[in-house]
Amino acid sequence: MAAVTAFPSAEQWRLSVAPMMDWTDRHCRHFHRLLSDRALLYTEMVTTGALLHGDVPRHLDFGDDEHPVALQLGGSEPHDLAHCAKLGEQWGYDEINLNCGCPSERVQRGAFGACLMAEPQLVADCVKAMVDAVAVPVTVKHRIGIDKTESYDFVRDFIGVVSEAGCRVFIVHARNAWLKGLSPKENREVPPLRYELVHRLKREFPHLVIAINGGLTTTAQVREELQHVDGAMIGREAYHNPWWLASWDQDFYGDAPRDLTREAVEEAMVEYMVREASAHGTPWASIARHMLGLRHGLPGARRWRQVWSDHRLKAEDPRVVMRLAHQGAPAIA
Repeated sequence: MAAVTAFPSAEQWRLSVAPMMDWTDRHCRHFHRLLSDRALLYTEMVTTGALLHGDVPRHLDFGDDEHPVALQLGGSEPHDLAHCAKLGEQWGYDEINLNCGCPSERVQRGAFGACLMAEPQLVADCVKAMVDAVAVPVTVKHRIGIDKTESYDFVRDFIGVVSEAGCRVFIVHARNAWLKGLSPKENREVPPLRYELVHRLKREFPHLVIAINGGLTTTAQVREELQHVDGAMIGREAYHNPWWLASWDQDFYGDAPRDLTREAVEEAMVEYMVREASAHGTPWASIARHMLGLRHGLPGARRWRQVWSDHRLKAEDPRVVMRLAHQGAPAIA
């Protein structure tokens, strides 16, 4: 068995925001951190090829305020993953996560993602290479199965083999990944959720940290799942209804209530937009897109979103855009 480095408490994985391609970039994570001090945040998946042959700072840069933050890697070559894990540790990430759950055909062509679940020994080799290279936790995010095989033994044996290589944290999307015939979106909706399999994994591997992912949209659901597993990872609901995060620290960590308002968060994001524009020339629209769900469910939310989405305003100072959004958004010539 691979040597395992000193490990943080399972509490680190109690609540997290899922890695989501094209969404959980550093601007999104800055926004989410304004809402929750405690939630674990994940990068979008970064492939080993992007780090070995691309612009490393562009892929790995993040703000100090984002901690705890994890880097999710996509790849299947142990040496490359070890090198990229080391880069992630050097850049200051608190965790390195291996993607064994993405079902997209593009990812499959790269021989990683969910298709890796069919090769648990290769995943174990990848994990061992990363564990040997870094001192931060190495974790795996995966599905409960691939295609239409619904055997519990499949996912149990996968975790058994990979945990022997030194992985002690598994984030389990409680759906199968269908590698053919479904789009990535359909793969998040069509295969049935089977939470009971994830609960069974926790009972069978009590010494491991098991977090559940998939279909969780309410505080009551998360509380129920935390009776059975160590953590819950929230995906699209966290993105589309981000104000939910503002209650997490109190509801799931027992912290004192925060004196936080949507308006204060929006103002903080506007100041961030101003700083980013000054420092890096970042257009405010590429940041504002992540906060469009902030007023989800409130009167006037649709018009507020329309103003913040209006690229005809892209040359305006974001402070002006905010004022327009709160003035009932007069017609724009």
